[in-house]
Amino acid sequence: MTLAPDITELTARARSDLRMGVPVVLSGSRGAALVMAAETLDAQRLADLRALGHSPVLAITARRAATLKARAYDGDLARVVLPPDVSLGWILAVADPSDDLKTPMKGPLTSEREGAADLHRLALSLVKSARLLPAALVLTLPDGVEFARRNGLTQLDARDVAPELEQSSALHPVVSARLPLEVSEAGRLHIFRPENGGEEHYAIEIGQPDRHAPVLARLHSACFTGDLMGSLKCDCGPQLRGALAQMGAEGTGVLLYLNQEGRGIGLANKMRAYSLQDQGFDTVEANHRLGFEDDERDFRIGARILTLMGFSAVRLLTNNPAKIAMMEQNDIEVVERVPLKLGENIHNHAYLATKAAKSGHLL
Repeated sequence: MTLAPDITELTARARSDLRMGVPVVLSGSRGAALVMAAETLDAQRLADLRALGHSPVLAITARRAATLKARAYDGDLARVVLPPDVSLGWILAVADPSDDLKTPMKGPLTSEREGAADLHRLALSLVKSARLLPAALVLTLPDGVEFARRNGLTQLDARDVAPELEQSSALHPVVSARLPLEVSEAGRLHIFRPENGGEEHYAIEIGQPDRHAPVLARLHSACFTGDLMGSLKCDCGPQLRGALAQMGAEGTGVLLYLNQEGRGIGLANKMRAYSLQDQGFDTVEANHRLGFEDDERDFRIGARILTLMGFSAVRLLTNNPAKIAMMEQNDIEVVERVPLKLGENIHNHAYLATKAAKSGHLL
């Protein structure tokens, strides 16, 4: 018997450490590395890192590297060499694009091209999963396991954590209760909790849908600004209310409310993207400048919830073909795509046009 944390729990601990500015150690078959999130780095820890000697690098995604004209020799990432007199401000400026237009010349940046980048790639995945800017300081260590033990740091084995970050966490139903809604008094709210310590996800069930027939369903990603504040920059709020209204009118349906704010990058990074949009970049360009892909959401979560609720076929309320593809790849048959075109206004017209042109939405 052991009370020690397993790899899922250790990964959750590592995410929390990085969000608080605490380093973690990654170890693999080719060595080990100390990892620190650029966003939560402070001056003291930077000084401590430099005092260790060796040559730390700043790992950034290829998307961010393209913006900075840095060579991404490793394909999906660049290992940027730190200047001898590196400052905290320089590191944050490379990681955060907020002042790119004001101070575009951050280089020339030199990228490492020799040696393996496996741990750097893993470091970026871990930082990204913590909803932080995808930039990480990585310092190769001669004996990472001992270093972690001596300094009380979370240590992760790359062979275990890599698949943990790639797979979608298992979900478990927590509780459900009757919830009368404006659109239907026959509402019920179900709560699902992931094993990896992440945010819970919800299913709003309208009426008593037949589990043996296709159910009218909507995969809706949380949008604090649109769903709650009535933001005019997106169409999320109108889509949420429109989907519920249609389910209420038909008498049955399931709306999955997935906590994947900002296409999976989190509210803080979403606001960073909004700030870049104010500088003239579209929604996809803003994500890329931050170092993210167009869409970082995991729609497997929705398929898993539907399966747990006993559904195997849906009439999917969506304009996004990616949702249909992901449902069908995860054993949920999409028998019909039900369009959901609502909420266009003068403030989001360009945003919707970009979704159609660059993200393939059927608008």
